[in-house]
Amino acid sequence: MSISVGIVGVGMFGPAFIQPFKDHPDVHRLALCDLNADRLADRAKRFEIGETYASLDEICKTDIDALAIITQPWLHVRQCVQAMEAGKHAYSAVPAAQSLDECDKLVRTVEKTGMIYMNGETSYFRPEAVFCRQKAKEGAFGEFVFCQAEYFHDLSHGLYDVAKNRWGKKWGRDKTGGIPMHYPTHSTAFPISVMKAHMTEVSAQGFVYPNDDWYREDTIYKNVFSNEVALFKMSNGATVRICEFRRIGYPGCERASGIYGTEASFEQNPAGTVWATKSGWEKVELERHHEPLPEALAANLGGHGGSHAYLAHEFVDSVNRQRLPRINVWEAVRYCAPGFVAHQSALRGGELLKVPDWGDPPK
Repeated sequence: MSISVGIVGVGMFGPAFIQPFKDHPDVHRLALCDLNADRLADRAKRFEIGETYASLDEICKTDIDALAIITQPWLHVRQCVQAMEAGKHAYSAVPAAQSLDECDKLVRTVEKTGMIYMNGETSYFRPEAVFCRQKAKEGAFGEFVFCQAEYFHDLSHGLYDVAKNRWGKKWGRDKTGGIPMHYPTHSTAFPISVMKAHMTEVSAQGFVYPNDDWYREDTIYKNVFSNEVALFKMSNGATVRICEFRRIGYPGCERASGIYGTEASFEQNPAGTVWATKSGWEKVELERHHEPLPEALAANLGGHGGSHAYLAHEFVDSVNRQRLPRINVWEAVRYCAPGFVAHQSALRGGELLKVPDWGDPPK
């Protein structure tokens, strides 16, 4: 069996997934969709794709099986809902949602339509996450005690251009200052996927950069925090610290810098990766080719730690086999919902707040 796939949004990030979907042996038909006609024509020519659509409305009227939606974050839920209600399986880039209400709408749409939804969280397939999940499966950590994970992405590392490109002609001074904890999934995916637990409570703090010209109250986000730190209680009793920093003198990273258990621990920093026990430690060489892939995808894993090929394969395989993807909707909302609550806690000076949960996937 094989499936047909449409990629919706081929601007800055979408093109990174055109080749993996095109090369996948279980995809017999690939279409592209974008509102920008010139951009759509350019991508279609570059990747030799003959089928294109000028809008989501158009592509939803076709008989294409599944849509990979790689558009602006604030469009993900409404576009995935439209796709699933039109009978299409849906994949979206991160974050899955922009609010707790959107989390609920996304989950309820999956439940109502019975369609498959998958979130494209790159950290899930990073080699360090895969390594730690295997250690956890073996019981090597013992009981989980603590995890610290972070997404360090200074504004100077391309975020100015990302923001301007996302808004296009609507860009203006009022569009600066996005909320760091509203984009936490590159961090939260590590403890949640490794521990197989979810966040239940949070206390958070925000950092205000002096005389900041980007993070200000007079924007649509009304956000002055360039950096946010959150301390979470997990459903398994462990504690997790998440750092989302956008003004930081540090190379960019999406990582779990430490996962600690009663029997063993994992640490990672720019100097290397370590597995430690009570008797000592050893350096770890992480394997980028950590799961079987179709030959064409294995030859080019793509960016974000080599996760792109795995994300494309996971979505295609889950739709083709009609199975629950590992980054399903219930997993996806557990990655982003804690950040929304964490920001509210930071606004309240660190008040301890409950994190809602939508439960485990149906068996």
